[in-house]
Amino acid sequence: QSFAGGLNSSLFDYLSPDTKIIIDDEIGVKNSLDTFQELIEERELRFKSERYLIPSKAMLYFSSEEVLGNISARDCDYIDQVNILEDDEEKSGKSVHITSLSNTELSTVLKTKIGSGNALSPLVSMISKWRRQGLSIAFVVSSPVRAERLQRYLLDVDLDAEILSKTGISWVNSPRRSPLVILSGFLNDGFRIPEKKICFISENEIFAERSYRQKKHSKTSLKKLLSAISNLQEGDFVVHVDYGIGVYKGLKQLNVDEVLSDFFQIDYADSRLYLPVQNIGRIQKFVAQEGQVPSLDRLGAPQRWIKTKLKVRDAVASLAGDLIKLYASRNISKGWHFDIIGAEDERFADYFPYDETPDQLKAIEETLSDMASEKIMDRLVCGDVGFGKTEVALRAAFKCIQHAKQVALLVPTTILAEQHCRTFQNRFNEYPVKVGVLSRFYDARANKETLKKVASGEIDIVIGTHKLLQRDVQFKDLGLLIIDEEHRFGVAQKEKLKQFRRNVDVLTLTATPIPRTLHMSLLGIRDISIISTPPVDRRAIRTYIANYDENLVRDAILRELHRGGQCFFVHNRIGSIDLITAELSRLVPEARFRYAHGQMSEGQLEPIILSFLRGEFDVLVCTTIIESGIDMPNCNTMIIDRADMYGLAQLYQLRGRVGRSDRQAYAYFLIPESRKLGSEAQKRLKALQSLDDLGLGFNLAIRDLEIRGAGNLLGREQSGSVLSVGYELYSKILKEAILNLKGEELSLEESIDPEVKISSSAYIPDTYIPDISERLVLYQRLASLAYPEEAYEMADEIRDRFGPLPEEVENLIELMRYRTLLRGAGVLRVEQSPQKVTFYFSPRARVDAQKILNLVEEAPNNFKFSKNLAFSMNFASNGESNIQHLYSETERLLAKILQ
Repeated sequence: QSFAGGLNSSLFDYLSPDTKIIIDDEIGVKNSLDTFQELIEERELRFKSERYLIPSKAMLYFSSEEVLGNISARDCDYIDQVNILEDDEEKSGKSVHITSLSNTELSTVLKTKIGSGNALSPLVSMISKWRRQGLSIAFVVSSPVRAERLQRYLLDVDLDAEILSKTGISWVNSPRRSPLVILSGFLNDGFRIPEKKICFISENEIFAERSYRQKKHSKTSLKKLLSAISNLQEGDFVVHVDYGIGVYKGLKQLNVDEVLSDFFQIDYADSRLYLPVQNIGRIQKFVAQEGQVPSLDRLGAPQRWIKTKLKVRDAVASLAGDLIKLYASRNISKGWHFDIIGAEDERFADYFPYDETPDQLKAIEETLSDMASEKIMDRLVCGDVGFGKTEVALRAAFKCIQHAKQVALLVPTTILAEQHCRTFQNRFNEYPVKVGVLSRFYDARANKETLKKVASGEIDIVIGTHKLLQRDVQFKDLGLLIIDEEHRFGVAQKEKLKQFRRNVDVLTLTATPIPRTLHMSLLGIRDISIISTPPVDRRAIRTYIANYDENLVRDAILRELHRGGQCFFVHNRIGSIDLITAELSRLVPEARFRYAHGQMSEGQLEPIILSFLRGEFDVLVCTTIIESGIDMPNCNTMIIDRADMYGLAQLYQLRGRVGRSDRQAYAYFLIPESRKLGSEAQKRLKALQSLDDLGLGFNLAIRDLEIRGAGNLLGREQSGSVLSVGYELYSKILKEAILNLKGEELSLEESIDPEVKISSSAYIPDTYIPDISERLVLYQRLASLAYPEEAYEMADEIRDRFGPLPEEVENLIELMRYRTLLRGAGVLRVEQSPQKVTFYFSPRARVDAQKILNLVEEAPNNFKFSKNLAFSMNFASNGESNIQHLYSETERLLAKILQ
């Protein structure tokens, strides 16, 4: 409610009198209201005792009685699991009792049959039985893809199920409903309602337990993430590939030749450039070491920028030669040639309890493709915690095991080893695959037995900490090494890892690649796959930076406890962790505390972690031992003491321990007073707070590049080159130099960014999407379309998120679709006048000169061709949308002249 003038209002004021309210678990609702009221009263007393001037709680909040009164004043329905005798005759008279039966018998039998040849035979028998009882049956699955997959499975056992697009309610109420159907929806457990003659079967009862992922997203490319300028701020330096370094001054709407459009305003040393938004691909955010200020270029002196780029090309020549040697050494050695993706891989994938995201599918395909090639794989999979990296590793491990080879999974902590062990055992429980663990959680005798079985080949997958790198570890036939968070290992361990890379496929998983690894991946020395699509319902973690304050700590813990959750309190000093735990117990006596750290023995540590997992205490006070591996969906508040003492990647990893469910998660970084913080610590914390969207581990690594300086990683002699042109353009020049030495060149699509001058307004009005960052994101995504068809997917997404498309946005989408067509054909520029359109082709364009000459000879009044690779054709609007008509005419022309 508002109290700063004006009338107070609440949600109830926005509900019409005839609004129906449904109360699920009336007793639970009342208890939650009472708990919240107690919290408000406690805060009010505390603030008053500290002499804060605060408004009365009655001005800000309803009491429990007032909320219940507002609810009962309306038409209400109550849902309760337990039949409670009501004193209220009216409410009791309206009660409806529905008898439902569970499908426990079906799910139990089916799950015991998974992996056998007749896995669905019990389902056939049960359906026949229920059909004899007159029941209509509906399968409920999470997506259309799963619906089609289930339909195929059912046809294999002679069950013909119809896939319905309409809702389940429509089917239930239909007087002539189909006897066997498949519906898309979300249902954890199936049930039967005998009175209605109806049965629902969930996919969880047929397959493994399923979780749900979101609708289709376009795949993430490395280039898109590196070039992302959604966080571009006025005053930031940018690099235009043709004009050099300038200062971004915002988006400006201009009317040019009676055509409205958005333009990037870029100020140079001597002048100003307005760049049409469709040419967003021509600019990049300037990335070099933070604090280094580049010199602005001059639009009136283009030769200076040309000379700068030539100088950088000369500087990278020697480095390119060294990198070529690295390429060669990597590709000379031949690895094991695994099979391509087959039926067994598809069957294993069917038991994955999620719908794969596009990014995840791409990472899986790239990894298995690497394994099927002759070269030794060295792939980096980058993705946030919980985004599906482990499944990529599982698919690779399965492929390896199919060829009777062993898999080693190297992890930085014992807890992570246990976590992965459970995950791998669960995924392989239907296959004759043995999983073993080497870590200090096991005594010397158990580890010795594991080593013996690894050497004999009895163990197919061994998971371990640095113990895996000891000299006494011998494999019968190692085919794949998986490394989780390589940056957590020391120099000695990394030297041993290099020995593995000589003849074994290597797959590295990370949430935040260290800058050196990132740089090598950007240059192609290491292959990289990026998973940036979050699971459905996953929320960004709200991040707060604050000075240590007892009231803040108490409120944060109590808020989490009141919603039934748990907390982490990270204190990275073993010597005082018992004292801080005692202090927190005094501060929040309502909570139960225990502490854990890495110097505890396995006998001490494991019971504490398991107890926390079971919810037997509320707050785990710990060191960074929880940085990797603990998966606790019920833990959604993290407090980090002295956050200024941690590295950027480490803070990001720690924060990723919360927010593993659909609940809102919170992270509090407690620091000393700002004036006591070092400048780099301030930048790290600011970077982490600014990147609180999902899937930004890769972007965080780019930010780390800025803070630490790309030049430092490349060597002193290269740092000046990075400062001259920015990191992204430097990397592109270096990549071109490497390709030249190999006798190759950038693909036609990579080297062309078509310019299109049209007579229609094509932009995103600020009245349609006010947020400038959001508009920048959409402009960049539209400019990065790889195929014309993707434009319509983008249109559907924008319409779904922001409403019906204005004409200007429709024109923009058609324009960006048109540019993808031009890029593929090698067209550099298109100019449209009232009577004709002119195309300027790249010398590398795949045009057939003879076909062009034939066109000109056949219709010299309609077509003209000049020596500068410019081709003109007569063009007049036919009443269609100008850009759509231009697209169709261009498509027809290109079909006639391309090779």
